[in-house]
Amino acid sequence: MRTLFFLLTASIVTCFYSNGQTKALVGGTLIDGFGSTPIKNSVIIIEGDRIQAVGQVGILNIPDDAEVISTEGMSVMPGLWDMHVHLMINGHADYTYWDKTYPPLFENVIMPASAKQLLMAGVTSARDLGGPLKESISVRDRINAGEIPGPTMYVSGPFIQKEPYPGTEMFRWGVSDEKDAREKVRELAKGGVDCIKLIDQDQMTQAVVNAVVDEAHKYDLTVVAHAHRPEEIRKGLIAGVDCFEHTGLSSAPEYPQDVMEMIKERTAQMNLGPLYWTPTVEGLYNYEYVRDNREKLDNPKWHLGLPDTVVQDIKQSFKYPDRLPYFQLTPIRKPTLERKVNQLKDAGVVLLIGTDSGIPMKFHIQSTWNELDVWVNEFDFDPMYTIRAATYWPAKIMGVENDYGTISEGKYADIIAVNGDVLRYISLLQDVDLVVKHGKRVK
Repeated sequence: MRTLFFLLTASIVTCFYSNGQTKALVGGTLIDGFGSTPIKNSVIIIEGDRIQAVGQVGILNIPDDAEVISTEGMSVMPGLWDMHVHLMINGHADYTYWDKTYPPLFENVIMPASAKQLLMAGVTSARDLGGPLKESISVRDRINAGEIPGPTMYVSGPFIQKEPYPGTEMFRWGVSDEKDAREKVRELAKGGVDCIKLIDQDQMTQAVVNAVVDEAHKYDLTVVAHAHRPEEIRKGLIAGVDCFEHTGLSSAPEYPQDVMEMIKERTAQMNLGPLYWTPTVEGLYNYEYVRDNREKLDNPKWHLGLPDTVVQDIKQSFKYPDRLPYFQLTPIRKPTLERKVNQLKDAGVVLLIGTDSGIPMKFHIQSTWNELDVWVNEFDFDPMYTIRAATYWPAKIMGVENDYGTISEGKYADIIAVNGDVLRYISLLQDVDLVVKHGKRVK
């Protein structure tokens, strides 16, 4: 049946090609994002910015006018998603200093550099969770218009929280009561955000948390909430938060039993759809290795798009990686990460790949593949499960699964390829050989 489908597809689509726009990726092993057995000797026909046909060599006809791109010996897969990035930061270790010094460069220097680095790492879609509203919308829209390179971005704009931290009012909005919460969410929705980011909700009343989520859902916006503390999770679950972020700041060995019971009760309610969670473990899990083996800090790839003065400032900020206050609890927290992630997985949560990219010593050019590597090689997760957490499921939660997330007919041609078998060696993703975004080869 599959062969017949490919033959029928070939006969249907061949007549629709136009000169100069058709590409054919030929020969690679295709991991299409749906989770089934990879397709050997694959052929992917791209017309303009969309995928027109998927098949195999000898079965699917390649148009005579197509630009043929060989993927022989390569793993071919959908472009990666990173579901938790911060375009406004680039690895600098002093947030207070950064927040006072660099806002004038956010829109035209810092955030575009972050976006370009993500794209060169094979990230063709990303969710930015926490940034100034105007700048976030501007960068997203300029990327979409083809004015600057970067992934297709989904942005939250400013965090919603009880009170902004001093000096962060540009990208953190406080809410005082239910009325204020609804007004702030409406302002973000009308400003054009793609989701709402909620943090420190354990400091709010349940009524205020409910108001944030309810108002966001009126605008068909998903609500993404911090899960650092148990009460953040409890209040978020009661309110109907769609996706939680992180695995917690504490060194507690596991989530409390009552929290796990609430999570299991929520995942059992299939009428509500999946409960999503972005654990963002790589930054913590790899800290000690990066601290003691500094090759990643010395890798010039993370300089891409940044002025030398900014690069030198970032370097100076982590001159002594072992002294950074941000990571002092990490050696205690690290052993808890695998247990907590497995608690969530076993409870039926849909896990998503996200990295907190941009936090101290974590660069957009490197973070995403490291997250996949930790899941596969440290937590022993199935590689196919992990790849779907970076392709299929992110598109699903963002409501764009008809256009993104898999390599299939009619969807945007967001495709990456690496030399070798990525299902056996997930670390191959650290050096993506081919990046196609919306049908255009960008690497």
